[in-house]
Amino acid sequence: MDLIMILLPVFIIFFIGYMGQKLIGFDIKSISTAALYLMSPFLAFRTFYSNELTMDYFYIVLFSLILTVVLLLIVWLTSVAMKATRPERSAMILGGVFMNSGNYGAPVVLFAFGAVGFDYAVIMMVLQSLLMNTVGIFFASLGGEEKATWRQAFQRVIRMPLIYAAFLGLGLQLLHVHVPNTLMEGISLVADASIPTVMLVLGMQLAVIARKRVAYRYVTAVSVIRMVVSPILAVAIVYFMPINDLLKAVIILQSSMPAAANTTMFALQFGTEPDLVSFTTFITTILSILSIPVVLLFLGV
Repeated sequence: MDLIMILLPVFIIFFIGYMGQKLIGFDIKSISTAALYLMSPFLAFRTFYSNELTMDYFYIVLFSLILTVVLLLIVWLTSVAMKATRPERSAMILGGVFMNSGNYGAPVVLFAFGAVGFDYAVIMMVLQSLLMNTVGIFFASLGGEEKATWRQAFQRVIRMPLIYAAFLGLGLQLLHVHVPNTLMEGISLVADASIPTVMLVLGMQLAVIARKRVAYRYVTAVSVIRMVVSPILAVAIVYFMPINDLLKAVIILQSSMPAAANTTMFALQFGTEPDLVSFTTFITTILSILSIPVVLLFLGV
């Protein structure tokens, strides 16, 4: 029951976005653009400025890079075997590689492991956000409607304000520069709005999915990779890392999360099969109601 109460707010926000789109109708791309370019940078800045660097960062970075590369290879090979088109391949990468470690994973970690585990979850959330806003946007642009070249895709990555906001926050922290409390309050207001806005966008996109356009075989393949292969890989990777048991458990649990809601924004922004990406996010989120308790049982929670 406690786990259900943790998951319930996530589905409530999805449902609000879904009903809002059905009853009123919004320009979804405009809202997703605002969340991506205006709100998310404030969240990245606050997280990097507020969380002190430790050695745990190194191991979480190392794990995140290894998992991302391995999942990229698996999804890529799977898409080639399934003869997916370029946009479909990019959509599969968005859904299969990046997990919802923030607005879903972090609360679940807090419930399972308390405040100390939550600190680890926040660090992983920020690193995943950086990967999504670099690697994710690169592939979203590469498979988008404009059929960008590799160079054009890279140029779009380096134009993302979130990257610079994250490094600015980290730089100010390392230089011990104090940001006035009144300014941080304003930053926090925008940062706090970014996560629910992204979740609302996902709910809105689910409301306009054209069923005939969703390739269910790709959704199935990506869901298996995201919900089964990813946590198994996480167990294998952390086995060889000299980290404490709590950090291992947090990493495994975060790797078991459904597809990230932010990927829907990227798909919408660049026209990279948004129906396929959003439906994959929805399906993996539904499946997580069953899979997360299994993972928690495996972790001895």
